[in-house]
Amino acid sequence: MDDLLATGSVGRTALAAASAAGLDRIEQSGSLLADTELLAPVPRPGKIVAIGRNYREHIEEEGADRPAAPLIFAKWPSSVVGPGAEIRWDPELATQVDYEAELAVVIGKPARHVPESAALDYVLGYTCLNDVSARDIQFGDGQWVRGKSLDTFCPMGPVLVTSDEIPDPQQLQISCRVGGTILQEASTAQMYFGVAAIVSYCSRSFTLEPGDVIATGTPGGVGIFRDPPLLLGEGDEVTVEIEGIGRLVNTCRFEHAAVPV
Repeated sequence: MDDLLATGSVGRTALAAASAAGLDRIEQSGSLLADTELLAPVPRPGKIVAIGRNYREHIEEEGADRPAAPLIFAKWPSSVVGPGAEIRWDPELATQVDYEAELAVVIGKPARHVPESAALDYVLGYTCLNDVSARDIQFGDGQWVRGKSLDTFCPMGPVLVTSDEIPDPQQLQISCRVGGTILQEASTAQMYFGVAAIVSYCSRSFTLEPGDVIATGTPGGVGIFRDPPLLLGEGDEVTVEIEGIGRLVNTCRFEHAAVPV
């Protein structure tokens, strides 16, 4: 992935050619995906830029106002895990852990002062992301970073689909299931601020670098605003699915921390 990010479109073309030439060898001697541990498409991004309150139904369930511009916060890169990895937390630290299905954008080349009309040219590709959130920490702190950045709280995957395969990121179905029950279901067409607008807006304030990830916001249906709340617990299996990308599946586990005396 580092080589692909470093070489940009040239590397992407070379990778496609190599894959096509090696199909027979892969079929004969390659490993099944089911037998392979996949890492996150970008295991340690330089930064994770997250966008809050970007879908109407999510704003309505929260009782918040629509932002006038993309609402930006951060998740720490150390929170990233891949498909199949466990989402772990200490139940004595966080008692209200929630799911958030999101389309993630991976930047392919440096972007600074980029017009919206050209912004998608700076996107390498897309993947699924679960913006796992400890609501009690998030709301208790009065800001969002710590409650959304616990270790393992940013599953990504299962693959990176390059932007040539998804010419319009605003026409994708997105959903989240917990234990087989659909709890979120929407289209990326329902975003207030689309991918191009977000990339352009961010680039006006700071440089987006190759490998940076943008989490574009979650639809309505999160657990904390349900009546009664429906939050994650030990053994829950969470599936984020996005049309054209695939399914990101992770299982939740409690991890009781040993506190030094």
